[in-house]
Parts: sequence; structure tokens; C-alpha cells
Amino acid sequence: MTPPLEQTIADKIINYYYDLNPDRWQLPSGISLLNPFVDTEMRPIFEQFYQQYFADQDQRYLLVGINPGRFGAGVTGIPFTDPKILETHCNIPNHLPKRNELSAIFIYEMIAEYGSVAEFYAQFLISSVVPLGFVKDGKNINYYDDKTLQDNLTPYIIANIDDHISMGINTDKLFVLGQGKNYKYVQNLNREINRFDEVIPLPHPRWVMQYRLKRKQEYLDEYMIKLSSVSRS
Repeated sequence: MTPPLEQTIADKIINYYYDLNPDRWQLPSGISLLNPFVDTEMRPIFEQFYQQYFADQDQRYLLVGINPGRFGAGVTGIPFTDPKILETHCNIPNHLPKRNELSAIFIYEMIAEYGSVAEFYAQFLISSVVPLGFVKDGKNINYYDDKTLQDNLTPYIIANIDDHISMGINTDKLFVLGQGKNYKYVQNLNREINRFDEVIPLPHPRWVMQYRLKRKQEYLDEYMIKLSSVSRS
């Protein structure tokens, strides 16, 4: 009998997101869940992306953002990848509304400086501290904006980290997008659970694009310096 083929990173990622069970998450009153995976028409696009760039068993380093927003991962399911960039940079045509998201623009400018999209994703996986997003009063909110939400989510955040490690993530370094509250939370949590040897902060793409646009190249250079410390030749 032929032994079953081992799952690729792509298989593991796709299965992970499809198996999420946010019904158990306790959300405070007034906060609703942003879950793009309830849209089954989006799934073939999502699957194509991961099968295109992660159909192997090679280990990668993890970059974690905060949680998906309404116009990027909240639409495509792919962190920091909006529908327009999915088509223009990743060569994946899609029927989704072609609206750019600021964080996605920065990330793919960074990827262009790093090399090609394929080269970048051969070494890095971008994800989020919380795999799904949140909306309050019609606007995105972050998991740390509400203390009750953050506390309720912590067990699932730990599970999210462990599940990503099991996909094939190197644990000597973790890169956190966001040098403020996101980094502080992840750094403190890692001290408790001891999953990564080092947690390295990077400026959050939206912060750069919204408040430091004239200094964008400086922050792109910071990404290059820090990410090159783990890059394979």
C-alpha cells in the first residue's frame, strides 16, 4: 500500500482556517466577528494563493499582525493581501471588489524590495495574533482595544500560535508587526508560554502609511535589515 502523502504547509494552513470554530469565542456586547471564511465563493481564491506559494514542507519564519481588517484579510482571508494586490502582484484573478488596503500596499512594496513574491513566501509566512477580525460600530477594532475581548481570546491566541508552529514554523525568532500594544502583548505572552527564543518588533504597515509616509523608505529598510537576519541564501 502506498503511504499517504505528508501534508504541505498549504494544506495545513487551509485546513486550519476552515476548521476554526469561533462560535466558542466570547465576544463582549457590541463587538461582532469578521470572518471571511463564511463566504464559500472566496475559498477557491484563498486556496489558490496558499497552493501557489506554500505547496511544500519547508520551514518558514512567522510574521504576525494584529487581526484582519475589513478591506484586506477580512475580504481575501490572506493577511495583508487585498483583492487588487492579489490580482496584480500574485497573479490570482478574482471577483472581489478591487479596493486597495494601506497595509497591503506597504507589505507588497516591502516584498518587492526583498525580491519576488515567491522568494519572500518561500521563507516567511504572514499571519495574525488573532486569525479573525472584529467590528464595533461599523469600524475595525483590534483584539487589544477591549480588555475583556483580549482576556477572553488569550486561550485561543495561544492555540493559534501552537497551531502555526505545528505547520512548520521556526521558533528561534518571531516577528511582530506593531511596535506598541501588539508587540507588548505578544512579548509578555511569550514570556509566559516560552514558544519563541526571541520576539522582534517591526513597525506596523498601516502606522507607517498613515502617519510616517514621508519616512516610508526608512521603515522598509528596517524590515530588510531585520528579515535578512534569518534569510536563507
